[in-house]
Amino acid sequence: MKIIGVSGSPIKNSNTDRAIKLLMEATGGDAEFIKLSDYTVAPCKGCLGCVATNRCVIKDDGIAIAEKIKQADVLIVGGFTPYSTLDARTKAFLERLYPLRHNHGYLAGKLGAAVVASCVVNEHELLPPACQMGINAIQFFMMEEGMDFVGAVKIEGNVPCIKCGNSATCKMDGIKMLYGADATVDSYGIQRFEEQQIALDAAKDLGRKIANKLESLVK
Repeated sequence: MKIIGVSGSPIKNSNTDRAIKLLMEATGGDAEFIKLSDYTVAPCKGCLGCVATNRCVIKDDGIAIAEKIKQADVLIVGGFTPYSTLDARTKAFLERLYPLRHNHGYLAGKLGAAVVASCVVNEHELLPPACQMGINAIQFFMMEEGMDFVGAVKIEGNVPCIKCGNSATCKMDGIKMLYGADATVDSYGIQRFEEQQIALDAAKDLGRKIANKLESLVK
């Protein structure tokens, strides 16, 4: 059984990357990790040039990645939530799997999971449910393609303002917006996946759940 984990995070060795890798490890299966920022994957043009061939007409890395996923049994998709929705790189990747749909439904029946990093992991009275919206984008894509969505992992992510150097004086500081007027880079700190026990447990549990489903399919 082949497992593909795809990360839309552009940050080197990001929380999202590490969570996907832990999840894949927990499955115990043959896994391959793909970091989208290492490739060129343009969004779908909506031209329907893929209907007859199940192959995109855009000549970039999206073709080879789609072929890998076509041959896999499990797809784990990781992304983050700028402006309270799934990031553009991950969304473009999902769109480029559209050629696998026509006439054959090559994704149907595959197992799927989501990993989403967000500064708004839980409900916030004054902010949109960003993390859940990111998960929904992945889950509903998989649902529409006939995949079996097994579950999701939520990670508390980092607002870019922690690294820009202007947090103390910027009127649009995301740290204060998210955590209150007295919040600072020092008081907020860096959020690391390995220090989030709920997320760690969720990744391991989801990996085992995927493994159990794969085992039942083999039987």
